[in-house]
Amino acid sequence: MDIAKRLATPEQRPIACIEMQTTGEPTRIIYEGYPNLSGTLLEQRAEAKANHDHIRRRLMLEPRGHFDMYGAVLRPETELTRSGEAHIGVLFMTNDGYSTMCGHATIALGRFLVDTHDLHAFPRRNEIKHDPETKTAIVNLHNPSGLLKVTVPVNDGGSASDPSRPVSFISVPSFATGIDVKIPIPPARQWSELDGRSKDIHVDFSYGGAFFCIVSARELGFSEGLKTEKLDQLDRATALLKRHINSDLALSKYFRHPEHDDLGFLYSVIVVDDSRNDPGSEVGLCFFSNQQIDRSPTGGGVAARAALAYAKGHRKLNETWEYHSLVSAGKYGPAFKGTVVEELVEKYPDIHGPLVRVKGEGYAFYTGFSTYAIEKEDPLGDDGFVFKDC
Repeated sequence: MDIAKRLATPEQRPIACIEMQTTGEPTRIIYEGYPNLSGTLLEQRAEAKANHDHIRRRLMLEPRGHFDMYGAVLRPETELTRSGEAHIGVLFMTNDGYSTMCGHATIALGRFLVDTHDLHAFPRRNEIKHDPETKTAIVNLHNPSGLLKVTVPVNDGGSASDPSRPVSFISVPSFATGIDVKIPIPPARQWSELDGRSKDIHVDFSYGGAFFCIVSARELGFSEGLKTEKLDQLDRATALLKRHINSDLALSKYFRHPEHDDLGFLYSVIVVDDSRNDPGSEVGLCFFSNQQIDRSPTGGGVAARAALAYAKGHRKLNETWEYHSLVSAGKYGPAFKGTVVEELVEKYPDIHGPLVRVKGEGYAFYTGFSTYAIEKEDPLGDDGFVFKDC
């Protein structure tokens, strides 16, 4: 198309993406046009934040994206690809930054990385091997929280993924950091569902590649559980709770990573619907980053919640549990599944329970492909905006 050719200038390289969804949660996979980054993957994450954040804003926010868009940038060279441990690396992008783990995007990336055969951003594609008996291929994916082993179902020849079967991944070491933590909420920092009385909220903290605060809907004052018509109220309640937690230095120990300072921040509040009693499953709603709402059950959250349940003695080794979002609990399932598959020998200080690995699994599908360009006269050309902040 002549317009596309005109917009593709040497000064402003178009950025090419594959669009996918996992239980309704988008992943915009950037495979061409992103600037070069160097160093370890965490150093590349810092460089992206410092020097290229306008690209995140351009692709995640309006007018090209929206408040709840999610992105992934392929990184062909990291310290783990150079050592041979990983096939490829990835950075994750949200509405206000760069997350350290993402299960829904990992599930989507597993399929994409098996299906692509001519991508210069993935020079190690031919190193992916498939097992003809199980009809699966293993992709070793380096994300900012560590190495993920991703198992992708494939066709007979191993040349393409099989969308009829779930993709699974083995999590980074996951662990609970705080169980039944009492947090006093003074009246000045309360939301309306607490009725203005002095109130102690009981929450859990757990890590599954990122740190999650996990709280029941009832604890937040929502006795009827999670309802889509209550999203605005839940948004306000979780935002106020997260802000209150971050303002209390005494609580920072619950989201401090024992090895990497870059991983030590509270990423999300997950509200679990304790009004439902479905054996073998639970429903949760994840507010992450700048109050993005995850349409999926949240893969990193599944690892964190499974590790927490194991630490509490509510789950056994190799016991599978279903984790629903409001989308999958409705008519657009299925759920994610989470299983603690290994208890690790090594220990971290200041964690409440064992260090484990969790297998998470779910389905992802292609929704399209896109190329994003800039007109030099456009005041929004190299940026994006959040509508409610205008």
